[in-house]
Amino acid sequence: MTAQFSVFGVPDIPMIEHGDSLGDIILNAMAEAEQSLRDGDVVCLAQKIVSKAEGQMRALATVEPNPEAQALAKATHKDPRMVQLILDESTEVLRHKPNVLIVRHKLGIVGAHAGIDQSNIDHQDQEQALLLPKDPDATAARLRDHLQQKTGAELGVVITDSHNRPWRMGTIGCAIGSAGIRVLDNQVGGQDIYGRTLQATLINRADAIASAATLVMGETTEKLPVVIVRGLNSNQTMAEGENAALINRPLEEDLFR
Repeated sequence: MTAQFSVFGVPDIPMIEHGDSLGDIILNAMAEAEQSLRDGDVVCLAQKIVSKAEGQMRALATVEPNPEAQALAKATHKDPRMVQLILDESTEVLRHKPNVLIVRHKLGIVGAHAGIDQSNIDHQDQEQALLLPKDPDATAARLRDHLQQKTGAELGVVITDSHNRPWRMGTIGCAIGSAGIRVLDNQVGGQDIYGRTLQATLINRADAIASAATLVMGETTEKLPVVIVRGLNSNQTMAEGENAALINRPLEEDLFR
């Protein structure tokens, strides 16, 4: 049997506003495209539409930078108001240099600028910034419940964001929120094809799914913020009680602090 799966975008998702029901919007768009959700599907959403629906937009004119933000802004050549938002969303500043500020987000995610973004949002009235969702795992769980109740299908949900990685160029899609899927697949104690016992094989299925979805979502003008991953082995993919918070490496295991 040939192992294969498909990844396809849900067309005509409208511009998302604060308070919108993402579940209803996804189902309506799929119905218009004569598509439907099936058992084992993983619904992947770009972080931006989740943040917009949850009202995570901030007008920079309302932000008052403190002395720490002003000093970091000078060192990094950044807008002090943006630096203040980054500090507000973070627990620790890890590294900085001109144009780069690496922090640990309140969610435990380490990355540039606390995930705060100004791309693909409307700045027509005033300059804005979009924060990460406050609890993407909880959002994924609520959305999964909504979609499953409406469709009767057993589903997974992944909220994706673009992350850089140390020592690798460019961004890839990563999972910052999930529900209904196996996040980490621990193969330690199993065997390879030659019968050798595996010592350190931990597969990050959530990030792998998010990365595949991001290839279809795109990063600029594609307008496909919702993607369905279909055909994955349900025994390997679907699971209850796991979420994307499991991905963050515990501080006591951080060798680079």
